[in-house]
Amino acid sequence: MTTREPFFQSGPTLGDQYADDRVLQGWIAHTLPEDVRVAVEPELREMGALAGGALFTLQAEDRLAEPRLVAWDAWGRRIDRIELTAGWRRAAEVAARCGVVATAYDSPHGPFARPHQFALAYLFDPSTDTYTCPLAMTDGAARTLLHHRQHTDGALVDRAVAHLTSRDPKEAWTSGQWMTERTGGSDVGLSQTVARPVDMGSVDAGSAEEDAASTFPRGLAAYRLHGTKWFTSAATSQMALTLARVEGSPPGGRGLTLFYLETARPDGTANHLVVNRLKDKLGTRKLPTAELTLDGTLATPVAGIGHGVRNISPMLNITRTWNAVSSVAAMRRGLALARDYARRRVQFGSPLEGKPLHLDTLAGLAAEFEGAFHLAFRCVALLGRVEAGEDPDGHAAETLRLLTPVAKLTTAKQAVAMLSEVLECFGGAGYVEDTGLPRLLRDAQVLPIWEGTTNVLSLDLLRAAGPRGDLGPLRREVELLVSEVQDDDLSALARDAAASLGRAARWLEETGGGGADGRAPLEAGARRLALTVGRSLELALLCRHAQWSRRHGEMRPGHAAARLHAHGIDRMGLGGASREATAALALA
Repeated sequence: MTTREPFFQSGPTLGDQYADDRVLQGWIAHTLPEDVRVAVEPELREMGALAGGALFTLQAEDRLAEPRLVAWDAWGRRIDRIELTAGWRRAAEVAARCGVVATAYDSPHGPFARPHQFALAYLFDPSTDTYTCPLAMTDGAARTLLHHRQHTDGALVDRAVAHLTSRDPKEAWTSGQWMTERTGGSDVGLSQTVARPVDMGSVDAGSAEEDAASTFPRGLAAYRLHGTKWFTSAATSQMALTLARVEGSPPGGRGLTLFYLETARPDGTANHLVVNRLKDKLGTRKLPTAELTLDGTLATPVAGIGHGVRNISPMLNITRTWNAVSSVAAMRRGLALARDYARRRVQFGSPLEGKPLHLDTLAGLAAEFEGAFHLAFRCVALLGRVEAGEDPDGHAAETLRLLTPVAKLTTAKQAVAMLSEVLECFGGAGYVEDTGLPRLLRDAQVLPIWEGTTNVLSLDLLRAAGPRGDLGPLRREVELLVSEVQDDDLSALARDAAASLGRAARWLEETGGGGADGRAPLEAGARRLALTVGRSLELALLCRHAQWSRRHGEMRPGHAAARLHAHGIDRMGLGGASREATAALALA
C-alpha cells in the first residue's frame, strides 16, 4: 500500500518588482524622454529587486515585531526611548541610500525629478510597512521650509533641508507633522497648544534663556510650546513642523503659527517632550504613532507669526501626493500576490489562473489599479513641472490644486475596496495573519483617513473650485486627453469620460449658484462630485495611455480602459436629492 504524501499549499512569491510591472514600465517609457529613462532605470531596477527580494523577505520575518516605548531607564530617569523594528531600521537605511526623498531635490532631470522619485517610492513602499509615512512628511517639510526660506532664518532652513534630503543614512533626518489634537483632527483651528516667547536679551547660566540659546542661534526667535499632540506619526523623527497659538493671537486657524522644532537638544536630551503612549492602531502597526506632551518644547516660527494653516499647505500638497502613490503601490502589491497565487493554487483539477470567473475577477482588479495608477502619477508629473518652473501660463498649478485632493481621495477608496477583494482571492488564507496577507487591508484602511478624510478632501475640492464652482482646468485637461485619442473604441470611452466630468461640472456650477440656500445640497453632493471627477479623469488618462500602448503593440491598457468604463465612472446619481430626503435617509 502506497502512502500519499500530505499536501502543503505553497504561498505567493514576488520577483523583481520593476521588471514585473508592465504598468510602471509603460508609464516611464511614455512619460520620460529616452535619455532620462536610460539614466534612471538602473535605480528603478535596483529598487525593484530589493522590493521583491531582501526587503520582502525581511518584512515576512519581522511580521510580529512592533515598536516599543521604554519610558524609564533602570535608575528611574524618564527617557521615553522608542525602539524600532529591524524592518524599519533597514527601510530607513535603504530610503536614504537610494534617495527616495533626495531624488526630488538633487536630480539633474528637471521636471522629471518627481516622476523618478515617486517611481522609486512606489516600488519601495509595499515592502517597508508604511515607512513612506515619515518619508512623505520629510519631503513635505523640506519643500515647506524651502518655500518659506526668504521669510525664515536661511541658515536654519539650509541645515534642516541638508539633513532631510541627505543620502547618507547617518546624516539623514525624517520629519514629523504635528497637527492633530484632542480638540479635533481636520479642524486644526481648535488647537490648544500655546506658544510663549523666550526673552533672549539676557542669558543667565541655568536659565530657560540659556536652554533656548543652546538650541537656536542668537537672534533667532525662540518660543516654548505647551500642549498635547494626540496623534503624531513617526514619533522618532529628528524634527517636526507643528502648529501652535502665540499668546495673544486671535482664535481659529488664522491665529495659529507654524513652528519648526528639533526633537532633541544639542546634548542629546529630549527637547522638553513627553511620550505619553504609543497608539494601538488597526493597521500601520510598525509605524510608531505617539501621543505627545509638549512641556516647554523649544521651537522657532516659520514664515512669521500667524497664518500657520496657510503656511503649512505646501506640506499637505506633497503628503497627499505621497498618499495617492502609496495607495496605488498597495493595490499593485495585492494584485501581484493574487496573480502569483492563481498560478499555484489548484482547485477542481486546474489552477485558478485557468478558471474564467477567477480571471474575470483579477481583470476587474487590474482595471481599477491601472486607472488609479494613471491618476496618481498625473499628479506626480504636474508636480514635477510646477516645481521645475515649466508652467508659464500657470495651467499646471491650477490643475494640480484641483487634482491633488481628488487623486488622494479616489485612489485611497479604491485601495481599500480592491485589497478587500484581493484577500478574497486567497480564500481562508487571506484571513490568516501569519500569511502576511491581512496586513495589506489593515494598512490600506488608513489611506482614506490620513491627510484629510474623503469628506474633508471633497470639501477641499469645492474650495479649490472657488465661489463660481470652476472646474475649468480639469475640463481642459480632459479635452486635451480626448484630442489625443484616435482609435474609435478608445475615443468613445474618452468622450464618455469627458461627458461625465462635464455633467459633474455643470451640477457644481448650478448648485453652487444657489447662494446660502444652495450650500447644503452642494456640500451633501461633494463626495459624489469628487469621486465622479476622479474616476472620469482615470478613464481619460488610461485611454490616452492605451492609445500610446497600441502603437507599441500592447493591447492590455485598452482592455483595462473598457473594464474601468464598465465599472461605472459617474457617481452623481443622487445629485438632485433634496435636503429633506438626505436628512430622512441619514436618520432612518
